[in-house]
Amino acid sequence: MESLNTLIERIIAGRSLITGTLSQLRNKEGATYTKVVVKPVQLKNGLHYQFAYYTGTQVEHRNIPADSAADELESLLGDIFRQGLLCTEEADYQVLISKKQKVTILTKPPTKKAADDLSHNRRKRYVLEEGEPVPFLIELGIMNDSGKVHAKKYDKFRQINRFLEMVEDVLPSLPAGRPLTIVDFGCGKSYLTFALYHYLAVREKRELNIVGLDLKADVIAHCGALADKLGYDKLRFLVGDIAEYNELDRVDMVVTLHACDTATDAALEKAVRWGASVILSVPCCQHELFAQIENEVMEPLLSHGILKERFSALATDAIRAKLLDLMGYRTQLLEFIDMEHTPKNILIRAVKSRAAMQAPNGASIRHSAIFWERSLIWSARVPTCFRGKQPSRRSIENFRKGYTPIPVGKRAAFCVGGCFL
Repeated sequence: MESLNTLIERIIAGRSLITGTLSQLRNKEGATYTKVVVKPVQLKNGLHYQFAYYTGTQVEHRNIPADSAADELESLLGDIFRQGLLCTEEADYQVLISKKQKVTILTKPPTKKAADDLSHNRRKRYVLEEGEPVPFLIELGIMNDSGKVHAKKYDKFRQINRFLEMVEDVLPSLPAGRPLTIVDFGCGKSYLTFALYHYLAVREKRELNIVGLDLKADVIAHCGALADKLGYDKLRFLVGDIAEYNELDRVDMVVTLHACDTATDAALEKAVRWGASVILSVPCCQHELFAQIENEVMEPLLSHGILKERFSALATDAIRAKLLDLMGYRTQLLEFIDMEHTPKNILIRAVKSRAAMQAPNGASIRHSAIFWERSLIWSARVPTCFRGKQPSRRSIENFRKGYTPIPVGKRAAFCVGGCFL
C-alpha cells in the first residue's frame, strides 16, 4: 500500500490536489489550531498552496511555495493531526492515523472538480464575458469592436449581466417546445431588451417573439432601427401605454424595469391576467402611497421626505409581492444592482407555481390592508370578491381571466392603495 509521504509527494508534484482538510488533533492540550484547510492558488511568482489554520472563530492564511507544501503537509499529519481528507482529480484519499501511529489510507471516487482559474483574486464570471465581442453591446456603445468594455459603461455592463443571471435562473420555468412570447413594458433605451433577445435567441437558440413598449416615439424608432441592423427579426418595438396595450392573448414572460409609479402595477396586472410564467419587475418611484400616508406615531419617520419616500416604496413592494403570491406565483424580492448606483434596486421575481395555487391565503393581505387603512389613513381597497373573507381558487382564477369586475374608480385593478393587480 502506498505510504502517506509518498502519496503527499505524488499529488503535490503532480499538481492534482484540489483541496485538503486536516482535523482530529492528536493532543488538544497546547494546540494552537484545530483544523487546517489546504488549496492551490496561482500567485504572480508561481503556484503556491494556501494553508488556512483555524483557531476557534479565527483563521490565519499562509501561502507556501509548491516545492515546500509537501513538507508542511507531512509535518501536520505526522505531528499534529490524526485525520485528513485529500481531494484530487483522480480520487479522494481519506487518511486515518491511530494513536499507535498506524496509517490507513482509504481511496474513494473523486467528489471535487478542479477550478478553471486558480488565481488568488479570481475575476468574476459574467454571462456575457468581456473580451468576447457582442454585436448589440458594441452598437449600444458599451463595448468596442474587440470586446473591451468602455470604462464609463462598466456599471451598465454589470447591470446587464446581473439581469441575465436572473433570467438564467428562471429559464427552466419558461415553457419548452414552442416559441416564447415576452413583453418588456417601459423598455426605454432597451439595453436589457436587447440583452434578453441575445441571450435567449442567440445563446440559447430559443424561438421567441419579444415586444418592447414605451411612450417615447423617438426612443422606440431608434431601438427599432437598431433591431433591424442587428438582424433581430423577432424583436419589435412599439409606442404605447402599458395600461392600454391589448395586442396579445398569451405572454410567457413580462419584464418591467423602472416603470414609474403605478405603471409597474399596470404591468403586473397584465402579467397576471395573461398567466405569464415569469415576471421580472424593478419598480421605480411610488407616489400613490407617498401622498396618502399620515400617522402621528410615525411622524419622526414620515416627517423626513427621503425616509417617507423609501418607506412608501418598500411597503408597496411588499404588498405587490404578497398579491402575486396570492395569484399563484412564487415571489422573491432580490437586490438587482448595488445601492451605490441607485436606491431603486429591488427586483420582484415571480414564477408561476402550481404549489402556490393549492392553498391561496388572502388573510394576511387583508389584515395588512386593514392595518394600513386604519393606522396610516391609506385608502386601501381590495376587490369586492375578496373583501372580508378568504378568497377561493375560483375567485382568483376568475379574476385572472378577467371575469370579475372590480370597481375602483377609473382604474380597473386588484387594488391595495395603488398596488393594482
